[in-house]
Amino acid sequence: MNTWLTADCHFDHGNIIKYCNRPFKDIDEMNEKIIHNWNMRVNCGDTVYHLGDFCFRGEKANFWEELLYGKIIHIEGNHDHNNGVKTILKTAVFEFGNKLILVQYMPPTMKLEVPEFFDFVLCGHVHDKWKFQWLENDKNSIPIINVGVDVWGFMPVSLQEILKFYESIIK
Repeated sequence: MNTWLTADCHFDHGNIIKYCNRPFKDIDEMNEKIIHNWNMRVNCGDTVYHLGDFCFRGEKANFWEELLYGKIIHIEGNHDHNNGVKTILKTAVFEFGNKLILVQYMPPTMKLEVPEFFDFVLCGHVHDKWKFQWLENDKNSIPIINVGVDVWGFMPVSLQEILKFYESIIK
């Protein structure tokens, strides 16, 4: 069993293709590619944390969840209040590879928002703007890693891959 993370799938959201310059001709192609990529990586016994903005409005979350492998745990995003996503989670904390990781939808904007004992933050929301950044642009600060589909090949990323990426940016 593996643990995966992703964010900002925006299933059925046609305008997201234009907003984020996604390489798809329409929402059908986008939806099919994200589903294909997801199911190519994730097994039925795996867990996927989706960090916000799962699908467009209209109570369709159950429809999309049934097409995707793995148990999906949603961290609430700003578009998840009217799409049928059933979640009460705003954040999560992982301990993995001797690292303590804060997981949330929105990236923190001030160092005060992240207690110093966290090694790094995983987030979504920023789409294709950046894959990681230093909080307050201070290399002695905490790195923030975007797990959104727009920067990870339109597929979930494993905790192992995230830890390897983290190690590459702190060198």
